Amino acid sequence: MCCHVCSFFGTMDLENFYYSTFGGVRKNAHLPYYLHGYLMMALPRCLTERRRESLLRRFDSLTPQQQDYVQERVDYYNRLTTVVPLPPECPMLKELHYSERNYPSVYYFDSYEWTRYFPRELRWSFAPGDIIATFNIPTITKSRPIVACRENPNSVIINMEKVRHFMFFNDPIPFEKKLNKAIFRGAVQGKVTRRILMDNYFGHPKLDMFDTHGSSVYPMEMRQKGQTSIYDHLKFKYIFSMEGNDVASNLKWVMHSNSLAVSPTLNYETWFMEGRLVPGEHFIGIQPDCSDLIEKLDYYDEHPAEARDIVENAHAYCEQFKNKQLEEIISIMVVDKYFRMTGQI
Repeated sequence: MCCHVCSFFGTMDLENFYYSTFGGVRKNAHLPYYLHGYLMMALPRCLTERRRESLLRRFDSLTPQQQDYVQERVDYYNRLTTVVPLPPECPMLKELHYSERNYPSVYYFDSYEWTRYFPRELRWSFAPGDIIATFNIPTITKSRPIVACRENPNSVIINMEKVRHFMFFNDPIPFEKKLNKAIFRGAVQGKVTRRILMDNYFGHPKLDMFDTHGSSVYPMEMRQKGQTSIYDHLKFKYIFSMEGNDVASNLKWVMHSNSLAVSPTLNYETWFMEGRLVPGEHFIGIQPDCSDLIEKLDYYDEHPAEARDIVENAHAYCEQFKNKQLEEIISIMVVDKYFRMTGQI
C-alpha cells in the first residue's frame, strides 16, 4: 500500500500536500470572496445607507482604550485635518460600476464594501491599483508612499486587494526546526533591489533564490522551476519580503509565520501600516544595496533568542488585524471621515 501511495504522489512532499490542502497553509480562496462581493451588490442601497449611523454608533460601545486605539488608526489612514472640497469633475459614488474595464473587481468590491453605506450623490476621488505617488486632492487608495505622505495627507487608505494581501495562517514548523537559509521567489524584471539581490548573491550557500518572471532575462538555472508553495517557504528561517510595484504582498503572512521577514527599507504602506514597522523589531532590515545581507543572516543565526523575539513581535503586530469587529468600525470611520473632510456630510 505504501509503495502505491508513493508511486501515486511521485516525489511530492506529502507534508507539503497535507498542509497546503488541509492545513490552511495556502493563498486565500477566491470563491468565498467573490460570493460575498456579489451578495453585497444584491442588497438595495436604500437599506445599506440607512445602516450607516448604526454602524458608526458601534464606536460608542467600545471601551475607552479601544476607542483611543480605533481613533488613532482612523487618523493614521486618513490624515486630513482640514476640510478640502473636491472639484466638481470628481465622479459620484453612483458612477462606480462593476466592470473590469473600469476597475479590477477586487477594487470594486473592497471599496463598495464601505461606500455603499453613503449617499450615491457624494463625490470622491478614487485611485485603484498599486499607487506609489501622492495626490493633489483627497483620494481613496490602497497604497501610498510612506515618507511623502507624512507631509501630504491626501492619500486616504482603505483595505483593498485584501484577498491577495491579507493571509494569516498557523505555521506548523517551529523556528528552531527551519533551515538556516533565506528564500526568495519573485519577479525581478523592473525591480531594482531585487535585481541587485539576484545579480550579487545568486548561488550563495545561505540563499535559495529564483526569478519567477515569465520573461526572465536570466539564464535557465536562475529561473523558477515549477511552483514553490507557501509551505516550502516556511521551511526556511528567513524569507525575503521585497517590495515590487508597491508593497511586498507576502509581508503579512511572513510576519505571521515562525520565519523572519528580510527586507530593505520599506517605502510604501497599505492597511497593514507598514510605516510603523521597525527593522530589528518586526523584521530583519538590510541596506537597499543588500551589502549587509549575509552579515545580518549570520548575526541572527548566532543570536537565536533575538531572532525569536522578532518573530514574537511580528506575531503581536499581526494580531491587531484579526479583530473583525474593530476592523469594520475603523473601515467605515475612515470613509466617513473622508466625506466629512471633503465637506459633503
